[in-house]
Amino acid sequence: MRLLWVKMGGLWPSTSGGRIRSLEILSCLSQRHEVTVLTTQGPDDDPDGLARRLPQCRIISLPFVAPRLGSASFAVALARSWLSSLPVDLWKWQVRAIRDRVRTLVADEGVDLCVADFLVAVPNIPGSIRLPLVLFEHNVEYMIWRRLAALESGWRRALLEIEWRKYRRFERAACAKADLTVAVSEDDRRTLLALAPGIDCVAIPTGVDARYFTPGGRPEVRHRLVFTGSMDWHPNEDAILYFSDAILPLIRAQVPDVTVTVVGRHPSAHLRAVAERTGIVVTGTVDDVRPHIDEAAVYVVPLRAGGGTRLKIFEALAMGKAVVSTTVGAEGLGLTPDRDVSIADEPDAFARAVTVLLQDPSKRQALGQAGRLLVNTRYSWDQVAGHFDRCCQHVIDKAGTDTGDRSVSSVFRHSTYL
Repeated sequence: MRLLWVKMGGLWPSTSGGRIRSLEILSCLSQRHEVTVLTTQGPDDDPDGLARRLPQCRIISLPFVAPRLGSASFAVALARSWLSSLPVDLWKWQVRAIRDRVRTLVADEGVDLCVADFLVAVPNIPGSIRLPLVLFEHNVEYMIWRRLAALESGWRRALLEIEWRKYRRFERAACAKADLTVAVSEDDRRTLLALAPGIDCVAIPTGVDARYFTPGGRPEVRHRLVFTGSMDWHPNEDAILYFSDAILPLIRAQVPDVTVTVVGRHPSAHLRAVAERTGIVVTGTVDDVRPHIDEAAVYVVPLRAGGGTRLKIFEALAMGKAVVSTTVGAEGLGLTPDRDVSIADEPDAFARAVTVLLQDPSKRQALGQAGRLLVNTRYSWDQVAGHFDRCCQHVIDKAGTDTGDRSVSSVFRHSTYL
């Protein structure tokens, strides 16, 4: 099988959940198939490191920097997107050089199947190319923006209302265009089927490398809370701002010496200022998140927006940590509340759940051990990639026979994968 994998915004270093998910699947697929990865690189990306991480893949990485929020170029992109059907977050990632290279690779070298990694890749795959297409939906994108809009007010909410509706129209069309849409949870699959009835859609759950994310022996720090995630992703920043304002004071009223560490790339100046005012430690980019997770007494995921599934929770569970999450933070992971993870949504409930675990070592140890057992037995990357591989092969076979019957989702609906 000859695969063309199109990913905007780079893949290495693996500083986000989406990158990790793609890298693990690509690593497994490249051991069995010819895989070409077509991506972009910005100043923080390392294409040479990517080539070392995926030695069996052919890597084509083209320089491109998308306009950043607050820059003059972003203002121009926003204005131009208003004249198009695309939301600005997709409009700004249209790259002519990527589209041209896709055409060349398909015409000159032969490709059996193309994978659009995230919705943002779709505008860069020419519609004129007749090639089986798999859309890899790490999130239901329009739902992220819809949730963000609900958290805003005034002119910001008005703008986000326009954006999420544009996202919804484009996402519906993209799913309908794809031969197969891959979601990362059953929740997302149901949402996508409601958005675009009749599409072929399967759910392939997120995995975790439990050999890498394992308790490291570093002693936990008394009353320390830890959050990890890409801080340039708006839902993560919103989570910490919300936590610092609405939840942390309630925890400190019961546990005065509680400390909080936020680990992740590109924290904004606003987030750093809030963290300094509230006594939260913000690390920025780190080479290895595991020492920070190891030191956590409790791992917190106070997300109010987002989509897909959070690798961060599986990583913390694999390291034996007790996790307190919102419903949004843990959605789609198949976790059982109070057995694998503690779930709380309102600020007082979230603070109470954290406080109980901080004050009860045996309870947080039992919660962490149950979570580690779950991810070790059910969520390996080999299983995830194997399911992805079989789905891709079925898309190719179906396109070759052109019978139009037996969709991929019908074949794998009763899969014994989990």
